Amino acid sequence: MVTVKTTYNVKPADPTPNEIMKLSDMDQIKTIIHAPTVYFYNPTTDFLYSDAIQILKDSLSKVLVIFYPLAGRLHEIGRGRLELHCNGEGVILVEAESELKIQDFALDDFLPNAAMLDLIPKMDYSATPIQERHLLLVQLTKFSCGGISFGMGISHVLVDGQSAVHFVNEWANIARGETTRIIPFFDRKILQTEEPPSSMKDFLVLLTPPPLLIGHSDNMEQRKKTTTVVMLKLSKQQIDKLKSKANEDTPYKNTIRSYSRYEAVAGHMWRCASKVRRHADEQLTRLHILVDYRKRMQPPLPEGYFGNASLRQAAITTSGELLSKPLAYASSKIREAIEKVTDEFVRSYLALIKTIPDVSVHRNFHTVGCTQGGFYGNPNMEITSWTSMPVYEANFGWGEVIHMGPGAMGVDGKSFISLGRDGDGSFTVAFALQTEYMDIFKKLFYEDI
Repeated sequence: MVTVKTTYNVKPADPTPNEIMKLSDMDQIKTIIHAPTVYFYNPTTDFLYSDAIQILKDSLSKVLVIFYPLAGRLHEIGRGRLELHCNGEGVILVEAESELKIQDFALDDFLPNAAMLDLIPKMDYSATPIQERHLLLVQLTKFSCGGISFGMGISHVLVDGQSAVHFVNEWANIARGETTRIIPFFDRKILQTEEPPSSMKDFLVLLTPPPLLIGHSDNMEQRKKTTTVVMLKLSKQQIDKLKSKANEDTPYKNTIRSYSRYEAVAGHMWRCASKVRRHADEQLTRLHILVDYRKRMQPPLPEGYFGNASLRQAAITTSGELLSKPLAYASSKIREAIEKVTDEFVRSYLALIKTIPDVSVHRNFHTVGCTQGGFYGNPNMEITSWTSMPVYEANFGWGEVIHMGPGAMGVDGKSFISLGRDGDGSFTVAFALQTEYMDIFKKLFYEDI
């Protein structure tokens, strides 16, 4: 369906610092693969695809001068750890064409599936030594309808979602002839700590594997089960209804600050999944949450901090408690987990990573392409919010983004919550679940609102 026309190795337009950059302890536990995302555009009639690829190539070489670590290479230094050699060796830019139309993706609500993955350059991890892997892979694909997609794989060791979006938006500014708005901040030393970790009991995700299904000694059977991915749509009215439901006057109501839209929607999804999975009352279930700590540090991290500044936190309870109590209970467990992430918590979290003999066991977390490490599927989940990220600002000069979303999601229990494109307060939820449960989940998800 997709034909590659040309592959370029794009290097910074000007000389960049030749240095070895120390990574933070949070970088050290991130997955070694590239995080896949795809942007879709429907350009105006005076748009020329040949102009677009040249604009992208020229602006990429310029933005790499500013975001020069992306043109470097990772190297192993022992104990499963890595360091970044900033050597300007370049990134991959692919020019491609497809017989498909944007409408073919829109009809499926832009589901992250095999066709979507064809819009992102491939990396053969088994055949390519880590020190030879490009850290940024980009593909511009022209569709038969005249629309285009911008598919990107970016090293998760270097950046989290916030930093990835920062990079793309600054690249788009340069492509339109504008100046950089937020200069990236690379110095990870501000997160270094020599203090030993505080009480270990709070670091659930780092210290204990996710719960197993009762009666099982491992999760291999669950890993093998097929999954289905859906795009769930929630209107502003439905979100408001869930939020009101979570904030009703119950013993779990938060009197200081009402539960957020995320806490209400994530709590609702957690309850629905536990119900359709038919858990026993005593079954432990863990909801994994990605918490951005940029503004939680004292002082806050500098604007434009470019790296991983989000940690995996978890709420845990039994399915019996989750389903016998109101939505407010689920939201309260989520709030409790998020509010633990303070400056002291983050620094202790980082200090604890420093003591881990081999961090690679944490790096291979539950994601496409990883068969090792923690499995976050049944009886558990992971619900990540992208609602604070300006994902629709990446205008490279050929029009506004009509969709941005994950390029792959083939793992049970994984979910991303994004803002609706129209700015009407709606949510789009990309969600993967074992196929046998998906139909009843969708029915219950909407009936219980």
